[in-house]
Amino acid sequence: MGFSSVLLERLHTTEDVLVKQLVRDVKEVFSTMIGMDDLLHLPLEINPVNHFSGCTSALVGLAGTYNGLISLHVPDELAHNITTSMLGKEAGDDDDDIQDALGEVANMIAGSFKQHLTNSGLDIRLSTPSVVTGKRYAIALTNKPEAMALRFAASNEDWFMVAVALEQG
Repeated sequence: MGFSSVLLERLHTTEDVLVKQLVRDVKEVFSTMIGMDDLLHLPLEINPVNHFSGCTSALVGLAGTYNGLISLHVPDELAHNITTSMLGKEAGDDDDDIQDALGEVANMIAGSFKQHLTNSGLDIRLSTPSVVTGKRYAIALTNKPEAMALRFAASNEDWFMVAVALEQG
């Protein structure tokens, strides 16, 4: 599921360009911050899911010309590995480190994505990151924004999802 042609026209882009920009943003953040240079975009777009199990989700809100959410959903083991790479030492059982690390990764992805939107003349502001974790949880958006989700994987790791939800502000 992707964005409608009406939304893409308002954003002054195409779905292909938007996907390529998001893939580049995610790969750049993971390479720079985590040292994961082998990150793969699994080319199949997936329907955004809102129920999670054994996962950590980092969320950054968008407000302005368009409102929405950029979210990063990572299985717990991969979240631990990401945190260990970012810290340069083994991440303990302290959820604070994992939440801080994933919040920062989501914030950097959102900041890069925001830049694409503001370069086309849109006014967009970002919220501070929020992080949700747990054995089972759901994330619900009160309105029904248009959304797209992309899957990524590093070698020998589970896949994770980056989703973007947008609606006109």
